[in-house]
Amino acid sequence: MDSNLLKVFVAVANNNSISLGAKELNFTQSNVTLRIKQLEKNIGYSLFHRIPKGVKLTHEGEKLYPYAIDIVKKIEDAILHMKNMNHKEILNVGSTQSNVTIRLLTFLTQTYNQFKDIKIELTINTTPNLLNDLLSYKTDIAFISGNPKHKDIEVLRSYEEDMYIIEPKNKKAPNNVLADRVCCAYFTFHSNYLKEQDNTDFKITILENYEVILGCVKEGIGISFLPQSIIYKYNYQDELKLTKVNCNLNTHLICRKDYIPLISEYLKDLDI
Repeated sequence: MDSNLLKVFVAVANNNSISLGAKELNFTQSNVTLRIKQLEKNIGYSLFHRIPKGVKLTHEGEKLYPYAIDIVKKIEDAILHMKNMNHKEILNVGSTQSNVTIRLLTFLTQTYNQFKDIKIELTINTTPNLLNDLLSYKTDIAFISGNPKHKDIEVLRSYEEDMYIIEPKNKKAPNNVLADRVCCAYFTFHSNYLKEQDNTDFKITILENYEVILGCVKEGIGISFLPQSIIYKYNYQDELKLTKVNCNLNTHLICRKDYIPLISEYLKDLDI
C-alpha cells in the first residue's frame, strides 16, 4: 500500500472535507479525489460518505483511520530522523594490528568525544582481509597498510610510516623472520625484500605481540620489519640496529566510494 495515499486519507478525514484536505496538502481537489478512489480500490471498501458539508468516515474508514495515523506518523518520524542524522548510529571499523597498537585508542577516544551516542564495532585483521570486508560492505571504514589503488575505494586520510628492518645491535641474528602474521602487509613486503636479495631459506616465527617481537630481536632470536612508531612506542630505538627501507606502506583510512560515511569530513581531519 502506498503510504502517500494514507497521508491523503488522513488529511481528508481530519478535515472532514476533500477541499480542505487538498488545501492542507497543497494538492488540487481532483488529485485528492483521485487518490482517495485509488485507496478505496486497493482496500476494497468505501472510506467516506459524501454529505452536504463535506465527507464523513464510513465504518470501514473508521477502522482504517488509527492504522493510517500510526503509519503516516512513523514514516514522518523516520524521514525527520534521517534528515537530521549527522553520523551513523553504528560504525563498523576495520584495522590492522599495527594500527591498533599505534592509533586505535586515540581514534576511539576522539570519536566518542565528538559523537556521544555513536557505537563502534571493531574488526582486527590483515590488509587483504580488511579490503575484502570493506568491498563486501561488512565494514564502513578500515585502516590498512599500503594504498589499495582500487577503483571502488576512496582514501579519507593517510598516515606516513617510516619502515625499518630491525636486527640485534651487537650480535648476528639467525636467518629467522619474526612476524605477527604471515599474510600481513609488513611480512609480505619483508619476505619479498629478502628474496630479492637471494635469501630464500629463512625461517619464520610468528609472535602475535609487537613488544615480544622487539624483545626477541634484541636478544638475537631473529630479525623483523616494523614501523618506527611501534619501535618508539616500546622504547627500542636505542636497543636495536635499524635499517630504514623506502616503501609504500603508509597507513590509509579508507571507505567505499559508493558508501562514504556521514562523518567523512571529521575522518579526513582526524589527527591521530
